[in-house]
Amino acid sequence: MKTMLSTKVGGPETLELTEMPDPQVQKGHLLVRIRATGVNFPDTLMIRDLYQVKPPRPFAPGGEVAGDVIAVGDGVQGFNPGDRVLALTGYGGFATHVNALAAKCTAIPDDMPYEDAACFVFTYGTSHHALKERAKIKPGESLLILGAAGGVGAAAIELGKVAGAKVIAAVSSEEKAAFCRGLGADETLVYPRELDRDAQKAFSAQIKELAGPDGVDVVYDAVGGAYAEPAIRALAWEGRFLVVGFPAGIPKIPLNLTLLKGAQIVGVFWGAAVARDPAGHAENMRELFDLYAQGRIKPQISARYPLEQAGAALELMQDRKVMGKVVVTMG
Repeated sequence: MKTMLSTKVGGPETLELTEMPDPQVQKGHLLVRIRATGVNFPDTLMIRDLYQVKPPRPFAPGGEVAGDVIAVGDGVQGFNPGDRVLALTGYGGFATHVNALAAKCTAIPDDMPYEDAACFVFTYGTSHHALKERAKIKPGESLLILGAAGGVGAAAIELGKVAGAKVIAAVSSEEKAAFCRGLGADETLVYPRELDRDAQKAFSAQIKELAGPDGVDVVYDAVGGAYAEPAIRALAWEGRFLVVGFPAGIPKIPLNLTLLKGAQIVGVFWGAAVARDPAGHAENMRELFDLYAQGRIKPQISARYPLEQAGAALELMQDRKVMGKVVVTMG
């Protein structure tokens, strides 16, 4: 097998293409021949030891894969060699083969390409859990998405429209704004790369102008940093602020704002939710596959890289240049 290994703490340039013996299937696992691996922001953190999960080195990043079952481990039922599956591996996906826990594998619909499958669960799973279960969004409510052109942001646009919300997509460039409008965003807002106090006030005023005088009902924050506080200031009464991620840094929030607005700051830890409520996750996945089959959601893959160039895919992700999803293909 071939794999891109993280052998030392560092950026994408530290990954090393390595050949290793093909793995043997483990008990409770499926041995999967990977066809495609989705690239996600946690991959860029994991290789720098900045993520909450710190695998022992050497390891391959890549937590979301799709491929074919080669072998079925002892104790596994419901899967057979040759099945097409997607799997949440946590790491190990930048490789041609992986042992994936059978409990974290799902059969792929016949009409779903491997690339779509490899870019499906993490983003749509996160955003569906966030909007449906954490925000309990309702038809007619307004939804502001920070970092709307990224993987989870793009999924939130589509799922926000499915839920009947008015979607405001906030992004860092006009190019990204056009991308979001193409996904169905009702309004777009371009924010500056750096926000001083005056820029924060202007940003909050722009949000209120687009959402309406009462403010925005739900904020989906996949950015953090200086963008969080002005978004909270623009919340409506009983608004919900979803904490999804913070590539721009962990924000410090004046909690008096939540009191004044009767608002909630709600954490979105999708991976933990899946582990604690596997039945709920299975139901969510059925709903998402139905939406995919209806053509109402579809991963927006903007870039594809072969395994040998997986480092370049991570660079694109860490530099926040991604629109939609990036995928690594194994041929």
